[in-house]
Amino acid sequence: MDKLKMHSPDLSQENIEKIRSLFPNCVTEVSDESGNIKLAIDFDQLKQELSDYIIEGPQERYHLNWPGKRQALLTANAPIAKTLRPCREESVNFDSTENLFIEGDNLEALKILQETYLNKVNVIYIDPPYNTGNDFIYDDDFSESTDSYLVKSNQQDQAGNRLVSNSSSSGRYHSTWLGNIYSRLKIARNFLKDDGVIFLSIDDGEQANLRKICDEIFGENNFVANIIWQKKYAASNDAKYLSDVHDFILCYCKDKGKWRPNLFPRSEELNSKYKNPDNDPRGDWYSTNLSVKTYSAKNDYIITSPAGIEFSPPASRCWAVSKEKYEELLEDNRIWFGKDGTSRPYQKKFLTEVQQGVVPTTLWFHDEAGHNIGAKSQLRDLFKETTALFDTPKPTKLIDRLLTMSLPEEDSIVMDFYAGSGTTAHAVYERNAREGRNDKFIVVQIAQENPTKSIAFKEGYKTLADMTKERIVRSGDYVLSGTYDERWNKDIGFRKLNIDTSNMTDVFYRPDQVDQQICLLKLKILKKTERMKIYYSKFYLIGA
Repeated sequence: MDKLKMHSPDLSQENIEKIRSLFPNCVTEVSDESGNIKLAIDFDQLKQELSDYIIEGPQERYHLNWPGKRQALLTANAPIAKTLRPCREESVNFDSTENLFIEGDNLEALKILQETYLNKVNVIYIDPPYNTGNDFIYDDDFSESTDSYLVKSNQQDQAGNRLVSNSSSSGRYHSTWLGNIYSRLKIARNFLKDDGVIFLSIDDGEQANLRKICDEIFGENNFVANIIWQKKYAASNDAKYLSDVHDFILCYCKDKGKWRPNLFPRSEELNSKYKNPDNDPRGDWYSTNLSVKTYSAKNDYIITSPAGIEFSPPASRCWAVSKEKYEELLEDNRIWFGKDGTSRPYQKKFLTEVQQGVVPTTLWFHDEAGHNIGAKSQLRDLFKETTALFDTPKPTKLIDRLLTMSLPEEDSIVMDFYAGSGTTAHAVYERNAREGRNDKFIVVQIAQENPTKSIAFKEGYKTLADMTKERIVRSGDYVLSGTYDERWNKDIGFRKLNIDTSNMTDVFYRPDQVDQQICLLKLKILKKTERMKIYYSKFYLIGA
């Protein structure tokens, strides 16, 4: 028997949908009296669509706005009365490691950590929820269960009955997602060093909005690139429209004038064209065209080969160098006429003299940056008992490529506050072992409960954070069991920290000072109307 609907049809929303089909630019999102997001008509815009003259309305300006933006800014700036509690029994090498794994809402974690790690992080990588309509909740009153969120947002009644016919469509509202990501990025910027850089994975759904948010927070002038990553090994033939085979990775700097990408190593394929047919003592070289398109009369002269053959530049072209410069190159054995001296002149470019690296591009193919199938294969190698713990993990090859392009020579700090499958921590382990580095990571993952019918729950992982932690443990052991550079300090540990509400008598934990147990709590008292609020503004550790 079909269940009876617990509410009458919302005719106004149906009418809005009809107008949306005709004038999609006239439908926007607003907050109702309860603070919930809903669709509404922009009547000024609709009037303009139906008029042949300019309608008077609000002053036009270029900006990104949405219901709840001011609340998102307030949320980012508001202090919280919470702290980090060490969880030694779930940590690995707690007293010696410099890596952090924090279980809890990332907004809370960022607020607590920013005093300690202000301007100290070299690279931030995040892979936030893509706003696809899935029940994956990061709310601005910090965190809540999916059920309570559904009740609060009128998508479910107290008995658990769904009141929204299409939760996927409802989940695609932009405003809530924008508010969540805005407040977190606002704080995240404070962590970056002046030459620090942040990478943000996203798909087509919110790429345009995320870029506008980053333009506002980091500055449009600090935008570096929009990297296109081929995430799938092959296209899907059952796609309804076009097969989606890529994601975007937005790249922004704290200060673009102080950051430059590292060069990628030259590939064997790139170096293979360099040969040494004349046994030049300077090593392998590659012959390049000696003529150019831009014509100059002084560079239009005759060159005579060792075999006595005269060569003029090709039609409408000239030589790349003047006659005087050509004579210098010839004297230095940098002009090549072929083995028998009868070929047109070419200039020799030696491998030892070319740039020893490749400038990164904005198009990353799966063979160089990994793909989703490869990421799942990595997890199969670590979790022998199951192959379906994570739906869309990122490959360590992708994170490694980002770090190779970004990290300075000295040891660095890498942050990921949407840790998910733990790929970032795994990639740091791998890179440290391979390169002999001692980079540290800070990763944060909310303890989102896994569905009781999921494979992960049946395997004993009650929350997503449990899975993340286990991935980090297993990847560290896996890396240590292989070959590694002797300069590596072999740190495969992490301090597990939980976010907790504490009172004034508690001992507060400062993550960069493990052994200090005495703290001074600074209170900031604010008067508002008829009541007084006490804010825990900062936590300081003193003594040893």
